[in-house]
Amino acid sequence: MIRTLSTPPAMAPGCLAAAPQPVLPATDGGGLLLRPWERTDAAAFLSAYQDEETRRWHTHRPSTEAQVQEWFQAYRQDWEREKGCHWAVARDSGEVLGRMALRGLDFDDGVANAAYWVLPAARGAGVASNALAAVSAWALGDIGFHRLEGTKRNVAVHDDGRHDMHLHARVRGD
Repeated sequence: MIRTLSTPPAMAPGCLAAAPQPVLPATDGGGLLLRPWERTDAAAFLSAYQDEETRRWHTHRPSTEAQVQEWFQAYRQDWEREKGCHWAVARDSGEVLGRMALRGLDFDDGVANAAYWVLPAARGAGVASNALAAVSAWALGDIGFHRLEGTKRNVAVHDDGRHDMHLHARVRGD
């Protein structure tokens, strides 16, 4: 069924794919960058899914570096098709510390969902919050999303049963 909007979309199609995916500096001054995933990041990416805490919250898991490369290709296609935005959270040196993503992009309402993980050695150092602040500033300020949010209660089935997933929201002007 095709639905016709009674209002114009909040964001114009093409506002992402018209340009390369940006590198976003974290505003914390700690030398963090959000950058597109690179082939050489595969081992670090795969290691995240070997961690019990990451596995607890993420049900889709690659099991080989070849699968990680397929994910990276899908991430590039998500950008080109305006279906998602996926970044490595890394130090200036290139060391990967985590992942930040916007998924479920809804240009009609100007809404996207945030998703992330942080490698065990980098937890507790503000990596996730600084990365989220950087992607929020870009998405709400530069691109024109109106609302960024997490997911909902009891939304996912994990190895140990149903989980509430984080629910946070930022709106333009916060």
